[in-house]
Amino acid sequence: VQLQASGGGLVQAGGSLRLSCAYSGRTFSTYVMGWFRQAPGKEREFVAGIRWSGGDDNIYYADSVKGRFTISRDNAKNTVYLQMNSLKPEDTAVYYCALVGARWYYTYPRTPEQYDYWGQGTLVTVSS
Repeated sequence: VQLQASGGGLVQAGGSLRLSCAYSGRTFSTYVMGWFRQAPGKEREFVAGIRWSGGDDNIYYADSVKGRFTISRDNAKNTVYLQMNSLKPEDTAVYYCALVGARWYYTYPRTPEQYDYWGQGTLVTVSS
């Protein structure tokens, strides 16, 4: 399974960016796709997750981004997006997408250890 994250860049505080994560190599009937971020000197932290098992999406967020970030998916394109609005300097980090199949589906996974596949990361820099 390969994940390719893209869409990072430099933006001013209050601005917006949309990250994309395209996955390939295997079809999952049940999966969770998560976005994480890691700022310099800090641990990798959960940002948002989307759970899918053939029906409606189940979406969940870290409290720090709730109301500002939106995760969504396009199964036809095997792509998950992270729309980031009202960006703050503290959102500056390398953002990673990650995927796990059914193994952790029912637990709303929020830790890096729960995910099996990772993208390479894309840098988001928010200037004040």
